[in-house]
Amino acid sequence: MDTITRPMTEDDLPEAGRIIGLAFGTFLGAPDPATFWGDQDYARTRWLADPAAAFVAEQGGVLVGSNFATRWGSVGFFGPLTIHPDYWNGGFGQRLLDPVMALFECWGVSHAGLFTFAQSPKHVGLYQRYGFWPRALTAIMSKPVRSGQAEGGWERYSALAEAEREEVLRACASLTDRIYQGLDVAREIRATQAQGLGDTVLLREEGELVGFAVCHCGAGSEAGSGKCYVKFAAVASGAGELARFERLLDACEALADARGMERLEAGVNTARHEAYRCMLERGMRTDIQGIAMQRDNEPGYNRPGVFLLDDWR
Repeated sequence: MDTITRPMTEDDLPEAGRIIGLAFGTFLGAPDPATFWGDQDYARTRWLADPAAAFVAEQGGVLVGSNFATRWGSVGFFGPLTIHPDYWNGGFGQRLLDPVMALFECWGVSHAGLFTFAQSPKHVGLYQRYGFWPRALTAIMSKPVRSGQAEGGWERYSALAEAEREEVLRACASLTDRIYQGLDVAREIRATQAQGLGDTVLLREEGELVGFAVCHCGAGSEAGSGKCYVKFAAVASGAGELARFERLLDACEALADARGMERLEAGVNTARHEAYRCMLERGMRTDIQGIAMQRDNEPGYNRPGVFLLDDWR
């Protein structure tokens, strides 16, 4: 049967989303893989953020898998790359990697990577053939949200006027550029606002932006019902960064409480040792553990002294 790889369309989203949940549920041994993913939505959120960076594979006219590329300025990552379990070991992973590698070259990203499961030699071996090498573990952590959280000391991106939003986006890009040159997650802030997925928490000191966190909340987002998922967060480097990081975590939990969420979830690469240790000390526990694979074995911003949250899922 003919096999093709092509750009994803809006009509593909329901089936692509179904396969994402089924593939992860099957791999992780869920009792009912078809319902494992719940009401999390990776397909629609990522397609809407950049329709030109999403791809599907078909065999005989049947959609069998998908992959999504994400550009954060000078940084690119891909995933989730998922194949329907009936088509595993059929070479579809390579077919879905090739257009993403071409995109990375077109974008000119200086650093690229992915999240995968460390216990899977098959996955690690596939990505190594494309120049990605396993480095530190990435922990997906969570904790119950404490009720009655104070909302003072931080702002919401959604509450800003349009002119203020553009100024904040530039300030966020300046903050992340100092962590890794060219790192810019304006795409995530805009997508979260435009799609109604949650909000972005902002921290200031003497009027200057010193931290922010892009948070998804509830059903239809990448969090799912009852959860606030911190997709990306960072604080300004330098003196007082640990205290700022703790304030930012408090603000994320306060947002979660205000939105009626029951759990706060965030991912952190364990090479960012101080950030990982801080999360442990604040009661967050690892639910899922994967590994970051990085092109040419470069550390990028996964290094000690960086107070940043993300997980590249």
